[in-house]
Amino acid sequence: MNLQTIHDAAVAASLEAGAAIAAFYKDSYTVKDKGEDNPLTDADLASDKILEERLRAADPEAGWLSEETVDDKSRLTQARSWIVDPLDGTKEFTRGIPEFVVSVAYCVGPDAVVGVLYNPITKELFSGIVGVGAWFNGQPCRVTDHAELQGARVVCSRTEASKGWFDPWKDQLNLIPTGSVAYKFGLVAAGRAEATFTNQPRNAWDIAGGVAIVNAAGGRCTNRHGEPYRFNTPNPLQDGVCCTNGAIHPAVVEVMKIQG
Repeated sequence: MNLQTIHDAAVAASLEAGAAIAAFYKDSYTVKDKGEDNPLTDADLASDKILEERLRAADPEAGWLSEETVDDKSRLTQARSWIVDPLDGTKEFTRGIPEFVVSVAYCVGPDAVVGVLYNPITKELFSGIVGVGAWFNGQPCRVTDHAELQGARVVCSRTEASKGWFDPWKDQLNLIPTGSVAYKFGLVAAGRAEATFTNQPRNAWDIAGGVAIVNAAGGRCTNRHGEPYRFNTPNPLQDGVCCTNGAIHPAVVEVMKIQG
């Protein structure tokens, strides 16, 4: 399968899904609670429907894993797979905060090799093909070369920041509380932050698209132990996030060990 063709199909699908989400933004829609402060809206479902139709058409033989679709374990037998979050940052969406994205990843075996993130309100489009390059709104982008923790910009969870989890490093790091796990990856890939990290588990659909883009942009993404991610596994839950420009990756892993 030609990865450029897959990339272009994923971009087109994400833009279409994003337009559907934007139509609901700050308008009337139904909100359901899936538990653990995890809302589901009409916008999530509309986006999911578009993505599944468009992406399955782009590669009908690829497996499918979406936050909003019942998991079909037949994906585990497929050499390729789509991993999507139709609306990552639904809490921000419901609060009228424009920090959410459509997230799409295309995996070959356990590796995310193509990624697309699209914020339909700010019109920010992040994409990448591992081994080829990454783009922000169609222009080449790359991670920064900032090589020390001092002054590093870290996009972090508002909840984790409010709990004081970053307080021991607040004089060293430039903390930027931001919504949506996936959106944070895009900001690192585009050189607008040096890192995002959390010891909390995250699902594959939260991070796979961003992992592909950051890696394509010259950065590095691992779990909290510094181990590479493996996607399209039976359990989609991943053991934390360490996403950096690469230069500060070992130092961030050490911070995460202290943070616990």
